[in-house]
Amino acid sequence: MSERRNAWPPLVYEDLAPLVGYVNRLVQVAGKYTLDEPFEVGWGNVVLDVTPRGLKTPTLRQRGVTFSVHYRLLDGDVVIEADVGSRTVPLSKGSVATFYAAFCDAAAELGIHRPRTLLICEIPDCAPTFEDDHVERSWDPGAALLMWEALNLAADGLETWQAPFLGHRPRVGVMWGGFDLSATRHRVQPTEPPPARPTFMQNAQLEAYVAVGFSFGDATAPSIGMYAYIWPQPDGLEGRYWGVDGAVWNADAGLVLLPWDKLRKATDPHQAIVAFGDAVYDAAVELAGWPSDLIGPRVNGWYMSRTPPEVVRAQHH
Repeated sequence: MSERRNAWPPLVYEDLAPLVGYVNRLVQVAGKYTLDEPFEVGWGNVVLDVTPRGLKTPTLRQRGVTFSVHYRLLDGDVVIEADVGSRTVPLSKGSVATFYAAFCDAAAELGIHRPRTLLICEIPDCAPTFEDDHVERSWDPGAALLMWEALNLAADGLETWQAPFLGHRPRVGVMWGGFDLSATRHRVQPTEPPPARPTFMQNAQLEAYVAVGFSFGDATAPSIGMYAYIWPQPDGLEGRYWGVDGAVWNADAGLVLLPWDKLRKATDPHQAIVAFGDAVYDAAVELAGWPSDLIGPRVNGWYMSRTPPEVVRAQHH
């Protein structure tokens, strides 16, 4: 098991795209419940946790019922777990519309209301609602395993990178709309969101932030790997070294990109994600005036349980 967990498998966009597109639609069903939660800067209230078996909503407390929804990629099912019981919806051959109907029936048995909207969002050229998506799809266990392995490995690196940040940082997780794994660091600095974008995107950019994440890509950019950007985007990003060989600035996309094939060939891919994120944050400090003193010590809990505070402070400063 440890060997499998530490292996960084090759990922081919064309092989994973059908299941990624299917799961992206499925997670939006339970994802809608997170919109009922109090808004957290940067949409931190909506992220799905990467679990030992798949993706899971936070614990939701609504209308007298407490529940969570677990998309178990490794088991090919969805488990709705509530204080009054649990229900399992299998993910076999079928459509999004079929899944949505089965999900709502199972949720109703637990006293959970239907999601307040049926709209499918952030997926180009898709059916407008869950009930309109009748495309027959098949569950691919092999692709599901690769998806989970990629998300699990990337989350491990992003959580390590994110841990020492002293400012506001939503937990690392999957944004169910765009279906990317995201780690963001926020700065108390109001910004002016672009007016032409949808409202939810404008409200994601109310404050300055640095984002580092992982994406499976899409039809317009079929490249799997890490990405990063600084909002608002400062000048001077061209020609910088981004902490890892193979990481490049893509001006057209406005992103720093680290392809998965480059990452998995690094001597230590986990540490490479940390170095990648650190290089992006360094750029924010140097080019956008971000504070340089918002990074605490990057050590484990055992170290902090045994090291006197004055030693920790001396090392930090």
